Amino acid sequence: MEIINSELQKKAVEYLVSKDSVFKRFASKIQPPVWSFTGNYFIELVESIVSQQLSVKAADTIFGRLKDITSDSELTAEVLVQMDGQKMRDAGLSWSKVSYLKNIAEYTLVSDKVFEKFPQMSNEEIIKELTKIKGIGSWTAEMFLIFTMGRVDVFSYGDLGLRRAIQRWYGFKMEPTLNELEEIVEKWEPYRSIASRYLWKSLDL
Repeated sequence: MEIINSELQKKAVEYLVSKDSVFKRFASKIQPPVWSFTGNYFIELVESIVSQQLSVKAADTIFGRLKDITSDSELTAEVLVQMDGQKMRDAGLSWSKVSYLKNIAEYTLVSDKVFEKFPQMSNEEIIKELTKIKGIGSWTAEMFLIFTMGRVDVFSYGDLGLRRAIQRWYGFKMEPTLNELEEIVEKWEPYRSIASRYLWKSLDL
């Protein structure tokens, strides 16, 4: 299965601008996004929960405090599942996020072999698997597919930033309906993840 890299991104952008004149208009003003993938599914899921509804700076601070709790130990599922909840709360996490992180750690310990199967699984199968974990919804699973696994053709209809970018660039006076979104987004297949990255960056223009 293809993973996003600079060569693939270049090919994708050429395809996207040929299919969508509006995409061409804003994509030409944007520096190509940089992609990097650690392959550590557990840590990426932890970071995704920590960062929910927070600025990047605040999330990085809290994640750093969380790692500090472990002293000389690496932040693993085994370590996190044993971590004192109050210490996690003192690091800046809400109690709900403490619970969600514990859920991820427990899932990882019980189902670690599932992660090994992810590269061979479809996007839909991975979303179904991840959303079994309390605290992980469809949006988090979709972000995992894009930013952790580098899946090429993912679009999150529930993402507010993507909806706002489409509203802005495609001339909608109000937030577009699902049908209106689908009509635009289907033109980007099979490179919807790359189109999404450009949409997010376009909000800074």
